[in-house]
Amino acid sequence: MRYDNINAELFKLNRKNFTKQMKKNSLAVFISNDVVTRSADSSYNWRQNPDLFYLTGIDQEETFLILFPDAPEAKHREVLFTRKTNDYLMWWEGKKHSVESAQRTSGIENVIWSDQFDSIFNMLMHYAENVYLNTNEHDRSISMGEASEVKFARKVINDFPLHKYERAAPIMHQLRAAKSNYEVALLNCAIDITKKGFIRVLKSIKPGIWEFEIEAELTHEYVTNRATGHAYTPIIASGENACILHYISNDMQCKDGELVLMDAAAEYANYNADLTRTVPVNGRFTKRQKDVYNSVLRVHRELKDMMKAGAILNELNLEAGKLMESELIKLKLITKDEVKKQDKASPAYKKYYPHGAAHFLGLDVHDLGNRFEKLKSGAVLTCEPGIYIREEKLGIRIENNILVTNGKPVDLMANIPIEVEEIEDIMNSK
Repeated sequence: MRYDNINAELFKLNRKNFTKQMKKNSLAVFISNDVVTRSADSSYNWRQNPDLFYLTGIDQEETFLILFPDAPEAKHREVLFTRKTNDYLMWWEGKKHSVESAQRTSGIENVIWSDQFDSIFNMLMHYAENVYLNTNEHDRSISMGEASEVKFARKVINDFPLHKYERAAPIMHQLRAAKSNYEVALLNCAIDITKKGFIRVLKSIKPGIWEFEIEAELTHEYVTNRATGHAYTPIIASGENACILHYISNDMQCKDGELVLMDAAAEYANYNADLTRTVPVNGRFTKRQKDVYNSVLRVHRELKDMMKAGAILNELNLEAGKLMESELIKLKLITKDEVKKQDKASPAYKKYYPHGAAHFLGLDVHDLGNRFEKLKSGAVLTCEPGIYIREEKLGIRIENNILVTNGKPVDLMANIPIEVEEIEDIMNSK
């Protein structure tokens, strides 16, 4: 792996916290993501199932995990199955986990080759009353195909129809929403790499540069610093493209006088940063650009200070709208009269600020967590208000990653330039 070895205590702790919430005499099973064919004999880039990674640290296909705290034999209380290597695989795909390396990585003593999974799983099912199955449950997910977890769940329920079945997802949502110190350290690695990429592009952006050239500069900096790559498809949006929220073409030339919105960050050890900055292509903000930028920045700061334990994410998003409403009136984009007459279901600010201001962050960019429940200490959120003025071909978003605590929120990106003057000074330095 590109990233440094992770302390196996993280995965031991995660498994302990999961099994604490299992019903008595229950078995839980987690499986790796499939390798998906792209065309011919080539495949899409593979990424581990984040729940399985969270519990084992194993970053390899054809991996299975069984957790059975009440198993009759102690050796079956945690069983990890990994792909058996051979000379053929060594020739074509390189080194895979050995039993010993899988033990070191996961902290699981009983590691068995994956070709024995079916026989051991079937045997253990006869001693379990309840079975926890895992699927990709996310309120923003629209599945376009049948995932490996769904196929596996269907087979298990068909083969063992009289067992009682439970969803692993509610437990995983609760656990993954609050990060341990180990996880925050990994997020900080991704953030540090992201900062290096941002500083690099600040020094290279100038009129005439292409959006994809900025993307290439970021890719170079991320990969040379041991990131897996981009945490998500980067948005490099100059001029009017910045008003397209999920613009990913990155194929336009940046012009003098325009701003370029960069929503791009690094992934490290499967943990994702999420940064957005908007900067002037020529190195200097116009007065109008600066005024709009500082409006977004004021909302960003006020909202960030609200991200404390006990707050509710969905309410924070609503509060961001109220803050933005005031700024849009100051910018003369909406009027007080329009606000008085607005439909509450479609407030006036939505014309210039159509999205939410925060989401959970971690092993997924839009990570697991309940936006209707009170935040716990350890949650990591994005803080990303924006203003998009299509008639002016002007879009500005500012985004940092915030650690929720019982006291003052911790801005994990506090050392990444954000002020107008900071950005201009770096862009104009030799």
